[in-house]
Amino acid sequence: MRTMSVNILAIESSCDETSAAVIRDGRVLSNLIATQKVHERYGGVVPEMASRAHMQNIVPVVDVALRDAGVDKKDIQAVAFTQAPGLIGSLMVGACFAKAYAQALKVPLIAVHHMQAHVLAHFIEDPKPEFPFLCLTVSGGHTQIVLCRDYLDMEVIGETLDDAAGEAFDKTAKMLGLPYPGGPLIDKFAQEGDPKRFSFPVSDMKGYDFSFSGIKTAVLYFLQKEKQRDADFVEKNICDICASVQFTIIRMLMKKLEQAADDLGIKYVGIAGGVSANSGLRTVLTETGTRKNWKVYTPAFQYCTDNAAMIGITGYYKYLKGDFAALSISPTARATW
Repeated sequence: MRTMSVNILAIESSCDETSAAVIRDGRVLSNLIATQKVHERYGGVVPEMASRAHMQNIVPVVDVALRDAGVDKKDIQAVAFTQAPGLIGSLMVGACFAKAYAQALKVPLIAVHHMQAHVLAHFIEDPKPEFPFLCLTVSGGHTQIVLCRDYLDMEVIGETLDDAAGEAFDKTAKMLGLPYPGGPLIDKFAQEGDPKRFSFPVSDMKGYDFSFSGIKTAVLYFLQKEKQRDADFVEKNICDICASVQFTIIRMLMKKLEQAADDLGIKYVGIAGGVSANSGLRTVLTETGTRKNWKVYTPAFQYCTDNAAMIGITGYYKYLKGDFAALSISPTARATW
C-alpha cells in the first residue's frame, strides 16, 4: 500500500453523537464530539430529536475541529463520512453535509461503514495489531466477531442473532431504575459487587454467534419475583445484581471469542465499540490473553464510543486504495465493508 501526505475531514453522525475529526497521514489532529443530553430524560435515543440536534451541531463542530487541527478547509484532500449503519435521519444529516463539503472543495468523498471503523480504531495509536487480527466489536446495536486479514479485508464470522450486548446492559439498567445511558452505571456498581451472587442463564448458539435476548428476559423475571418478596430488593442488592449480570454477559462474549481464536489459531485479539470501555470486559480479556498467550489490544477510551477519528482512520486507508464514493451516492444506500 502506497503512502502519501493527505488531510481528511471525517464526519460521524450515526446515532446521537455529532463528531468531526481531522486526520493527517493516519494521525489524529483533532477529534471533536458534541453529545446530545436531551435523550437522557426519555431513557433512550429519540431519532427525530437526534437528527435535529445533528443539524444544529454539525457546522460548529466541523469548524472547531478544523481550527483545533490548525488546518484550513482549502487544505482538505478528502471528506469521509459514516454511511451506515445507524439512525436514518442522523446518517442523512452527516452524509448530506459531507457530500456538499466535498463537492464545494472538489475533493473525493469516502463512504465508511461504521462497524469497520470501530475495528480500525485500533490503528489510531500504538501499539497496533498485526494481521491476521481477531476483533470483538461490542456496542449498543451490534455484537460481532470480525476476522481482519488487512486494513480493508474483514469478515464477520460471528454476530448476535437478536439483541446486542450493549442493549442487554442498557435494558438491565433501565429495569434497575438507573438513568440512561445505563451501561456505564452497570459497570460502576459491578466493581463493588459479587459476580457469583446471582445466577443467570448463558446462551450457547452454534458457531461463533451470540444471543442476548434470553438474559434480558431472565433478569426481568428475576427482579419481578424478588421485588414481590422485598420491595427494596434492588436498592439493597444493586451492586451484586450488576456484577452478576455483567459477569454473565462477559462470559458469553469471551466464550465465543476464545473459541474463534483457538479454531483459527490467531494470537492477536482485541475489542472495539462502546462496550469495549467496560472495565470488567477489559480485565477478563487481559486475563484470558495472559492465559492463552494472546497479544491483546484495547483502543483508548475516547476511541471506543462513536467518534469521527475512527471514521477518519478508515477513510485514510480507503483513500490510499482509491476507494471513493460518487457524489451522487444516496444517503440511504447500503454500506459495505
